Amino acid sequence: MADADDQYYPMVDMDTCIACGACALSAPQVFDYNDEGLAYVTIDNNRGTIAVPAPFVSGMLDAYDGCPSASIQIQKSAFNNCQHK
Repeated sequence: MADADDQYYPMVDMDTCIACGACALSAPQVFDYNDEGLAYVTIDNNRGTIAVPAPFVSGMLDAYDGCPSASIQIQKSAFNNCQHK
């Protein structure tokens, strides 16, 4: 279970995403799909620089656990502004 004080910064590796749709089902407030059907994080355009708001962390962690291609990456600090396209 997530600690209430933890912050989570997600990013999707779009090179390994298989566009299955599971992440947006688990956390539609966090994930969406681009024109090619690949998932990305909506809150910061997939940069991993903005923490997921607390009400959406549980869904985001469910998406992470359920990603069949392990394309969702999560850190407890911001990524170094490297965007996966």
